Parts: sequence; C-alpha cells; structure tokens
Amino acid sequence: MISDATSPESAARVVLYVCADRGRQMPSLAAERALAEGRAFAERHELTITVVVTDRYGEPDPARRPGWLKVRALAAAGGVEAVLVRWPAAIAPDVVREYQDRETRWLQDHGVQVRYTWAPLAKVTAR
Repeated sequence: MISDATSPESAARVVLYVCADRGRQMPSLAAERALAEGRAFAERHELTITVVVTDRYGEPDPARRPGWLKVRALAAAGGVEAVLVRWPAAIAPDVVREYQDRETRWLQDHGVQVRYTWAPLAKVTAR
C-alpha cells in the first residue's frame, strides 16, 4: 500500500518504508509499531514524511517487492532526501545481507540516505 501525505512540493521527500513480519496473534502489530516509530523519528529529526510505502513481509529480495520498487522509482526520479526504515532487515533479511548492501548502495548512488528508526540504530545512517 502506498499513500502520499500532503506537504509543500518544494520540500525534500522523505519516504517511510514499512515491511514487517506479521505475528499470528496480532498480525498488524509489527507494521503499526514500525509506522509509529518512523513518524516519531521524523518528528524528532524535523523531517517531513511525504510518502509511506508498505510491503508484505516474506520476499527476501527487495527488488521483487512492489513497494520497494516504488521506493526505487521515487529515488530515481529525484527529490528524495532519505528513506526511513526500522532496521536493515526491513530492506532484506540478515541472512541475505548482500541484498541490504546492494539496495543501500543503490539509494546512496542516487543521493538518498537510508536512516534507521529503531532506537538502538536511530543515530546510524547506512553507509
């Protein structure tokens, strides 16, 4: 699901990307937490989220997810300052770290920072 927030066109675009595991008892809890955490992070850092992009959890290769392809398209079009994700595993599972690295490098090559919103990583910008 993709939604656009209302903001001035001149503002740099910050994309919040949510791809979270769905638990059996509370299937939407992880995604809700990632969304709330991302919004709180943006507020603390005076960033305006202009687009929220979500994907269903399960596909390890982000290049095969419709939401992540939207993130790439936005970055390729320009005007995206940063992509906010909860942690690196939201981009790709840790067991396929090469996908995390590939996608992070691709965004950086297009002038886009990857910033983590989970408190222990919140001061880290992907390199």
